[in-house]
Amino acid sequence: MRLVIAEKPSVAAALAAALGVKNKKDGYMEGGGYLISWCVGHLVELAEAAAYGEQYKKWSYDSLPILPQPWQYTVFKDRQKQFKILKDLMRRSDVSEVVNACDAGREGELIFRLVYHAAGCDKPFSRLWISSMEKSAIKKGFAELKPGKAYDALYASALCRAKADWIIGINATRLFSVLHGKTLNVGRVQTPTLKMLADRDAAITSFKKETYHIVRLDVGGAEAVSARISDTADAEALKTACEACSGKPTAFTVTPQSRPLTLHKPFTKSGCLPTRERTAII
Repeated sequence: MRLVIAEKPSVAAALAAALGVKNKKDGYMEGGGYLISWCVGHLVELAEAAAYGEQYKKWSYDSLPILPQPWQYTVFKDRQKQFKILKDLMRRSDVSEVVNACDAGREGELIFRLVYHAAGCDKPFSRLWISSMEKSAIKKGFAELKPGKAYDALYASALCRAKADWIIGINATRLFSVLHGKTLNVGRVQTPTLKMLADRDAAITSFKKETYHIVRLDVGGAEAVSARISDTADAEALKTACEACSGKPTAFTVTPQSRPLTLHKPFTKSGCLPTRERTAII
């Protein structure tokens, strides 16, 4: 008997339909040699700081940093029923293999592994890796199940990310909140993102119009454009220099191609177009 664990009920239903599993139970489906259940997203998470000692229940500067060793895990309070169902299914004597059918990605790998380990399961497991819920894709995926161990590096990456989020989020949030006397949420992702938004807003607010010039050179059907030139005299000097000279090809290479090779005429004229950024024109 194979126990298939999906990430959410809707995916479990699609897998059951593709595999012909129709017998519905409380929290899972059974039939055709399969047990199909689901995680409802994250069931197991890293424990809160207070789980590591009474001294961490109250936020204080002296208790920082908090560096768990070893790490502890807990089951979401509102999802304990589903976790117990999965744990009991894993321990059934007729279950010989577990299939990780959580979403194909780093987070899906983490969701399954945390449940698998928290349930104390040591039965062999394989990985269903699909990106489509089409019946044909599901059947093909089950025909090509991969060894679960092949995704150990992906799991390690996801767990490392989760622990980094915890260490930065818990410690930095407590530190800044204690220092400033109010709750200030700090996160590994949200804080740098907020800074990017703040920097962009400051750049827009403090924007000042700047005059610059561009010299455009007509080369017979094409155009060469200079970089922005802030000094008017320099732009005029470049324009004058271009007008005073002419160009002609000194060598060329013929490359076989499907269309005839066209040789452009030498350039002889140029124009200096002073422009001001955004709407200003001089």
